Amino acid sequence: MPMPFHKYAPYATVDLPDRTWPDVVLTSAPIWCSTDLRDGNQALVNPMDTHRKRRFFALLLELGFTEIEVGFPAASKADFDFVRTLVEEELVPDGVTIAVLTQARPELIERTFESIAGARRAIVHLYNSTSVAQRRVVFRLDKAGITELAVRGAEMCRRLADDDVRFQYSPESFHHTELDFALEICEAVADAWRPTREAPMIVNLPTTVEHFPPNVYADRIEWFARNFTRRDAAIISVHPHNDRGTAVATAELGLMAGAQRVEGTLFGNGERTGNVDLVTLALNLLTQGVDPGLDLSQLDDARRIVEECNELPVHPRHPWSGELVYTAFSGSHQDAIKKGMHAQQQQADDAVWDVPYLPIDPRDVGRTYEAIIRVNSQSGKGGVAYLLEDRYGLDLPRGLQVELAQKVQAVTDAEGGELSADEIYHLFRSAYLEVNAPYELAGYVHEASELGDHLTARLLDGGEPLELAGEGNGPIAALVHALAKGTGHAVHVLDYHEHATSVGEDAMAAAYVEADVDGDPVWGVAVHASIVTASLRAIVNALNRALLVRAEQATAARAFDTA
Repeated sequence: MPMPFHKYAPYATVDLPDRTWPDVVLTSAPIWCSTDLRDGNQALVNPMDTHRKRRFFALLLELGFTEIEVGFPAASKADFDFVRTLVEEELVPDGVTIAVLTQARPELIERTFESIAGARRAIVHLYNSTSVAQRRVVFRLDKAGITELAVRGAEMCRRLADDDVRFQYSPESFHHTELDFALEICEAVADAWRPTREAPMIVNLPTTVEHFPPNVYADRIEWFARNFTRRDAAIISVHPHNDRGTAVATAELGLMAGAQRVEGTLFGNGERTGNVDLVTLALNLLTQGVDPGLDLSQLDDARRIVEECNELPVHPRHPWSGELVYTAFSGSHQDAIKKGMHAQQQQADDAVWDVPYLPIDPRDVGRTYEAIIRVNSQSGKGGVAYLLEDRYGLDLPRGLQVELAQKVQAVTDAEGGELSADEIYHLFRSAYLEVNAPYELAGYVHEASELGDHLTARLLDGGEPLELAGEGNGPIAALVHALAKGTGHAVHVLDYHEHATSVGEDAMAAAYVEADVDGDPVWGVAVHASIVTASLRAIVNALNRALLVRAEQATAARAFDTA
């Protein structure tokens, strides 16, 4: 069935052939204004009580907001009482300005000023709807009637205000208001308020309901800023909603077009699809080398507080702040991240961050590296190796990474879900470190001279003592020769790796041996405080694992023959 596209009209564009905003690069943060505490704007199923509002307000202060819209005091007793609490208990610190919203109606304006009586600094945010549909359907007034409402409200605000009050005006539904009329009504309000460069008004141009792409909004902002006669006495502010899913882009392009201030909410909560997400905007700036002007270094803590206060979850894929946004499950992505993290760690502390699939260093927002890589059936050697190295200090050679990843994938394919770092390490220990039969190295005597090395090894063979000796150009070669003479098994070392698992005097040593045992390739692994002991145990481990694999193959063959 075809969609009823004929019911909808295309958006109008702006005739602005010499637009300049596409070439603008943002180099500084805007003035941030949080609207999180206004109940109507938040559209919560269970509006915040005073306790939750105070907790949220404290969070906004910790994050560094200097302008906070704290309510619509004439709309509800809860909002009014909260504003009075902030004022009477002097909870607003120096340098922070609270804002209150009111429609351009006399009784609401009067109630609004009652709420901020005694405040050291406040913004009174006056608005009225100006769009074609609102004028025709809601107010049944022409342009002159709508302008008169705004001007009367502005004049009343000016009469009631003292020197500690600043003014803000919003032509609500700016998105559906003719540009020339939006300019006309803002000019009329400005004439009533008479702002100056030293005491500017805030002109807020909202996308109350998003109806067109961000580039059209940017054109409208640039056009307005060019034509507003009191531009040097005004702060242009934007308040995008997210109906089209482009609120962040709308805000960014609005700033490029000349806006200086952004209203929105932490993590983008709000009516319908929400407000613009201030956290996303701020961290977008951070990733471009711009100081965002907010402290988001403990982002998970902030998210938890917001979730508790709003009683709404933040999506796990939410930009920058979701639980899974720094996590890779894909094998190729994990391998790139592992290599990128290693390369980054070799750089100076002030080097530019450049790690594949991680546009931001998770530590900068309070995340540990533990959750960067998680392993499931889609993962590969890179993810498995990263977790063992990051958590346990085990830097597995590539061939061993491939072999272990196959074992991990067999488990995740069979059981589903994902494996934690601890579960992967348990699998690694079981498959490698704990294979200590039939042979176990109980002790050894190593003698080195200019002519070579002599090694006497004491082994347990199925629990029975076995002593053997050999010579070579090092302890590993000497043990290999001893095993050939004492057990009859030919062990040839193909590759060898060793490293410390940590730093300091108490560091353990890990040794990895790729060996050919009686014609079969196998990996042997051991960890010990002594690197020599770890190396010798890795040789014995390789022999044990080769014999174990051979026994398992024989058992499988017998079972097949029987079947």
